Amino acid sequence: MSSEATSNITGADGDPQIAAELAETGLIVETPFKRFVSEFLESRVAMGALLTLAAIVLAAILAPFITPQNPYDLGQVDIMDGRLPPGSEAFAEYTMWLGSDGAGRDLFSAILYGLRISLAVGVTSGLIAIAIGMSVGLLAAYVGGRVEAFIMRIVDLQLSFPAALVALMLVALLGKGIDKIILALVVAQWAYYARTVRGSALVERSKEYVEAAASLGLSHARIMFRHILPNCLAPLIVVGTIQTAHAIALEATLSFLGVGLPQTEPSLGVLIANGFEYMLSGKYWISVFPGVALLITIVSINLVGDQLRDVLNPRLKR
Repeated sequence: MSSEATSNITGADGDPQIAAELAETGLIVETPFKRFVSEFLESRVAMGALLTLAAIVLAAILAPFITPQNPYDLGQVDIMDGRLPPGSEAFAEYTMWLGSDGAGRDLFSAILYGLRISLAVGVTSGLIAIAIGMSVGLLAAYVGGRVEAFIMRIVDLQLSFPAALVALMLVALLGKGIDKIILALVVAQWAYYARTVRGSALVERSKEYVEAAASLGLSHARIMFRHILPNCLAPLIVVGTIQTAHAIALEATLSFLGVGLPQTEPSLGVLIANGFEYMLSGKYWISVFPGVALLITIVSINLVGDQLRDVLNPRLKR
């Protein structure tokens, strides 16, 4: 490269026009993060899903400040407000824009509080399952031999059962409660992460930088978590996103069946179940609005996960 080109690159940060010209000629190389963002933004559907998901998360976090009622506080719930249609006026003199359920809870408030529970359960169970599955998968790939065979047979056994069935059996044994739901979801999902990390770690295990790290006398734990793991994060992020949506749907399913959260904690599954008996009587809003909120949340997460898969996996690039 000539000295003139070098001076142009050096001064590009101070002159936007020069930077634009150099970008057109290809002399400025994008950083991996900028490339990731630009490729993610290529899909308008994924960008819309991301904005929708961000709005849902923000509304759930700010629920105590933007809702007229706390559905957990029985002192604020009036049975006389039960089954009011959308747009009705409550006895507390506020408008129930989405109506109320059979217990008199404002559906708008109950949906936002229910989203807080669903998102908290999905994210918490996902993080715990990732930690367990990631460690088990790394160990299996790094050690190999009989240890790997034993671990992967357990993973195969776990994956041979439907996740919904495993979670249903565990919750039926443990009882209701958020902690019981999270434990059941962790047990049902950790094997997915273990298989994903193990497959990526096997590829990285045979590369030269791992042999170089071992020849320097680094500990096995440092090699696994400081050198191999960062190169396995791309598929782990994709699987984690998809499994978070799966965990939210699974929690709603368990609550709908009556084995998840108690009635005093109105998650989306509980709200849908409460309104199911009124569907044939014309009071559709009790089940439909929580169901729509659950559907939008799950679809948004899945669309973001699909785009992350396309961006992070170079084999899928067209």
